[in-house]
Amino acid sequence: MMRKDVNKPKGKTSAYAFFVQTCREEHRKKHPEQSVNFAEFSKKCSERWKGLTALDKKCFEDMAKTDKVRYNNDMRDYVPPKGFGKRGRKKKDPNAPKRPPSAFFVFCSEYRPSVKQQTPGLSIGDCAKKMGEMWSKLTQSDKEEEDEEGEDEDEDDDE
Repeated sequence: MMRKDVNKPKGKTSAYAFFVQTCREEHRKKHPEQSVNFAEFSKKCSERWKGLTALDKKCFEDMAKTDKVRYNNDMRDYVPPKGFGKRGRKKKDPNAPKRPPSAFFVFCSEYRPSVKQQTPGLSIGDCAKKMGEMWSKLTQSDKEEEDEEGEDEDEDDDE
């Protein structure tokens, strides 16, 4: 489970989110004791948002712009603690041995030249589809033979 950094600045708020906040405040003032059905409320808000003119939306867009500036300033000063930063992919070891090709890959490398020869104008994607169709028509025993051939090739590489 991911832990959340409590010191990280609050994210940017969109113009629509500011609009929904004001709608919610208006609803609370009109109906203080009534609880809000989120599904209905959000549908009504989206309909109202779509009906607004660009001039009406401008104040919410300005609020969003100022909040974006606040967020960017906060993020400039923010340094994530160890273990909370961006997590990229692990660097692949260039010296690590490659996995052996799958039975389908061995099949493709064997039959691709003949498919290309039979239909020279075939695109890469169409060629792959054709190979997939040919593979699916093979019996299980034929597929196992291709898999064994792949293992034989892998053993040849080790020598």
